[in-house]
Amino acid sequence: MAAFTTADLRHAAARIAVAAEAAAAELNVADGQLGDGDLGITVSKGWAEIAAGAGAMPDDVGMAFLDCAKAFQRVSSSSYGTLTATAFMAAAKACKGRTEVPYAEVSGLLATARDAMMARGKGALGDKTVLDAVDAIAAATAGLSAPSALLAAADTAMNETLDGFRGRENKLGRARMFGEKSRGLDDPGMLALRRVIDGLIS
Repeated sequence: MAAFTTADLRHAAARIAVAAEAAAAELNVADGQLGDGDLGITVSKGWAEIAAGAGAMPDDVGMAFLDCAKAFQRVSSSSYGTLTATAFMAAAKACKGRTEVPYAEVSGLLATARDAMMARGKGALGDKTVLDAVDAIAAATAGLSAPSALLAAADTAMNETLDGFRGRENKLGRARMFGEKSRGLDDPGMLALRRVIDGLIS
């Protein structure tokens, strides 16, 4: 059964860091319409920090995910940075003690991360946040074990989530204060995850 290792995480982090840096300005603009305009900085700094320390990641996949969580915590105290670190910590707990994790577990790991993020951020599905995207990708990747199939499913689910929520109001965080004005705009957190997936596909 195909499985991923810390080496795979290192390669993924490098690609995502490049994509995050390229998308930083776009994410800042999107966040500026509904928030404080620094999401691109948070995402690019977080992934750059992960990539910078990737060479020292332990072979234990769980501990490698913990390193990712700590990297985001070092560079960002924002709500998005905290949620990202929370997701990594949930994955770390689930993978602790293993040097290989079957790709078939990706859907379950995403669901675990979603639940941890919901508990930490007090968000709910349907609020038009990154949680909705993580939930959709977890569902779309269920039962899949081939990396190419997982990425294709994630890619489609991400686009469908962006399209499906664009016309809705944001109901959580600073964005909720914009009410009707948030209709027609992509949620910045969702857009950030879209760029992470772009990095994985690249």
